[in-house]
Amino acid sequence: MSAEGMPPAEGAPSTGVPAGASNGSGAAGEPLKRPAYEPAARLLRPVHHDPHMPRPASTIAGGVLVLLRAVAGLLVGGAIAALWRDILADPDVTLALEGLDVADADTRQVALWIVLSIVAVSVALDVLFAVLVLRGSNLARVAVMILSVMSISTTFFAWWVQGQEIRVDETFVPLALDILVLLALSSRSAAAYARRNETLPDASA
Repeated sequence: MSAEGMPPAEGAPSTGVPAGASNGSGAAGEPLKRPAYEPAARLLRPVHHDPHMPRPASTIAGGVLVLLRAVAGLLVGGAIAALWRDILADPDVTLALEGLDVADADTRQVALWIVLSIVAVSVALDVLFAVLVLRGSNLARVAVMILSVMSISTTFFAWWVQGQEIRVDETFVPLALDILVLLALSSRSAAAYARRNETLPDASA
């Protein structure tokens, strides 16, 4: 007798779905979970574009996470400014800045302004990308995902090759935000919303 024809074991909970029936949705109309592995052809299949679709939760979450990443950048910039003397006293930093007189006050000030300028540009880009993602820009969504992948890869490379520790107060929060941003904006709902105004190719052509 096949497995479908076997009666349920005693004490086993009944699913309420007849044998051989389609499991497209549960009893309450809830869709079943997607499988952990899907063929590449199915993943590359174009998503349905609805010009009037509401902003999905994944897009909102992605935009908010990018804003949180900007806030984290501001906090990092403030910490760098507050601890700049201690940072320059680090032997590794001194070695990296070989040729510069880190004992000179003007040199230290110029170096600090350069670092803070880089942080400010990064924060401004995150705020801009967050606004564009929430407005449904597919280019901004893809750019944010690429930057997140680069940031995650850089952190992994520093840990794997240089032995840099992943610490909660320094590396873990930005790394977690990058991973969550990547998960949110790579979802099908976020992709469909960002491409809602695109024209699908005519299948009959």
